[in-house]
Amino acid sequence: MMKLTDPLHVLSGVGPKRAEAFSELGIHTVKDLLTYYPFRYEDIQEKVIEEIQDQEKVTLKGTVVSEAVLSRYGYKKSRLNFRIMQDHAVINVSFFNQPYLKDKIILSEEIAIYGKWDAKRKALNGMKILAAKNDGEEFAPIYHVNKRVRQSSLVQLIRTGFDEYGQLVEESLPLELIQKYRLMDRREAMFAMHFPRNPEESHQAKRRMVFEEFLLFQLKMQGLKRQEKAEKNGIAIQYDVKRLKEFTKRLPFELTQAQKKVTNEICRDLMNPHHMQRLLQGDVGSGKTVVAAIALYAVMTAGFQGALMVPTEILAQQHMESLQQLFDPLEVRTALLTGSTRAKDRREILAQLASGEIDVIIGTHALIQGDVAFKRLGLVITDEQHRFGVNQRKILREKGQKPDVLFMTATPIPRTLAITAYGEMDVSIIDEMPAGRIPIETRWIRPPQIDTVLEWMKTELAAGHQAYVICPLIEESEALDVKNATEIFEHMTAFFAPDYQVGLLHGKMKNQEKDEIMQEFKENRLQLLVSTTVIEVGVNVPNATIMLIMDADRFGLAQLHQLRGRVGRGSDASYCILVANPKNEMGVERMKIMTETNNGFVLSEKDLELRGPGEVFGARQSGLPEFIVGDIVTDFNVLEVAREEASAIWQKKQWWVLPDYQGLAEEIQPENEQHQYFD
Repeated sequence: MMKLTDPLHVLSGVGPKRAEAFSELGIHTVKDLLTYYPFRYEDIQEKVIEEIQDQEKVTLKGTVVSEAVLSRYGYKKSRLNFRIMQDHAVINVSFFNQPYLKDKIILSEEIAIYGKWDAKRKALNGMKILAAKNDGEEFAPIYHVNKRVRQSSLVQLIRTGFDEYGQLVEESLPLELIQKYRLMDRREAMFAMHFPRNPEESHQAKRRMVFEEFLLFQLKMQGLKRQEKAEKNGIAIQYDVKRLKEFTKRLPFELTQAQKKVTNEICRDLMNPHHMQRLLQGDVGSGKTVVAAIALYAVMTAGFQGALMVPTEILAQQHMESLQQLFDPLEVRTALLTGSTRAKDRREILAQLASGEIDVIIGTHALIQGDVAFKRLGLVITDEQHRFGVNQRKILREKGQKPDVLFMTATPIPRTLAITAYGEMDVSIIDEMPAGRIPIETRWIRPPQIDTVLEWMKTELAAGHQAYVICPLIEESEALDVKNATEIFEHMTAFFAPDYQVGLLHGKMKNQEKDEIMQEFKENRLQLLVSTTVIEVGVNVPNATIMLIMDADRFGLAQLHQLRGRVGRGSDASYCILVANPKNEMGVERMKIMTETNNGFVLSEKDLELRGPGEVFGARQSGLPEFIVGDIVTDFNVLEVAREEASAIWQKKQWWVLPDYQGLAEEIQPENEQHQYFD
């Protein structure tokens, strides 16, 4: 019996080698092929040169009026040149690195070419040759492909897939939702995603598929959350309220209203037998560590252990120092476990952890090694949680009997996105800065002004302060005209010699080397630190008051904000200097926004508007769900509607057995799915 889950090789013309090539794109089954949608569409309507903008991608049709000349240069590089005539205008056409097209260019014959228009040279940089006869197509779908799969062969196979299996595509949405939102039929929409007849059909197909994708995602997320709430399989941590109040009174500062609010939310969760999964968001310097300390102390008073996992050894060391200052060492027994903990010390720590002698352990990935065992783990906190993979976080959770989990991040994610990205978690936000913090002054300068800034920096260093200089790349890159760290280190060393010492830090160094350099900077044996973005998160040197960022337009707003947060951690006025010569409006806009606000949440909203979620967070490590069709920024209104509809569906008693909802139930609970969303 034919099924959409049949392997790709069942289709005509697909042998083992071809199936292997397609599997590299993640296409293993017929369904994978039919839902492998284009990431964009090119407008291939023919145009005349009078109506084309510079650098616009267009299709031009004309008669070939010169022989095609192929010239080769460099390693495997070539250029194919010829001219076409459209009406009375002669247009130069060039194709780079496509020498095989030479035979398709025949003198005096009509040709249609798709490419990018260069208005200054009145020339077309060709991308592909289209059929000269316009068959009515206005759109060309563009797919992500690789060296082994070409666009044309992918499109051809998708057609074959629809011819042979299209009739098996069944409706997944209930009729009431299709009618309510005037959505296209599923089979029709899937076909039109690949082969739209016009822009309107393309729009309607995408609208339908985005809604379906978001609805399925929200049904799964809300199903998970519902299950967590239904199962009282967490730990009810009955902490000592009196001792906790005394601890907060002893803190060397008053908590902000925002800190009090999120602390209450976390403490309520700890007491509750439901398993806690909470995301704590706080801007750089908003005081998340204190909130973590209160939660860890609460757990300790109930006889449980707490674990705090961070991405780097530098950060682990800092947290250890901060927590020891807040805790009474006689009352809370803490330990630090990282990759560089000596073998003898490690054995001792593991024994004390297993026996319950250690109350709170702070560490890196070292905490999730197989031989790490707890006596009574009650709370797991992961800081900068997007730096850890889902599996790494899961391993730590499984070292206890369903311990409560608190994720912390200083990467401000707009609340709108947090609801989506962490749909199965509750979200707490510290949106207020501690009193007395002096806002960091941010200035944007052009590269020619750099020497003036360096002279001014000498006066800051003379006052006993320190400075960071950040560069985007380590070595020379042909692709990008950026200053590299090594070159800038040499320049800074020469400029500030002999009065001040300069250090260099980058990602290619060994961890031990990095730690040594950071230690020297913390102890003020180095006054200036030239670094790549390895210092982006968590580094705390209160004496540093200047953050100089070279080629600042190469960074996103969220990253610039993280870097800026490395200064302003003491009681002195601090500065962030952005050196940039942006090439476009977006770059200029980013520099202006940075100088106008210190609020990370405002910046993250702007960054999202300007660049989209994939670039802001980096698709792999962000923890954000990756959607095939939908975009959680541009399609946010659809996402909200899908969330409301998913909520309404879950309120229907045993909705998954209702005839009209069978399609949805099968989509979110396939036969091979391990997780059970339904009772």
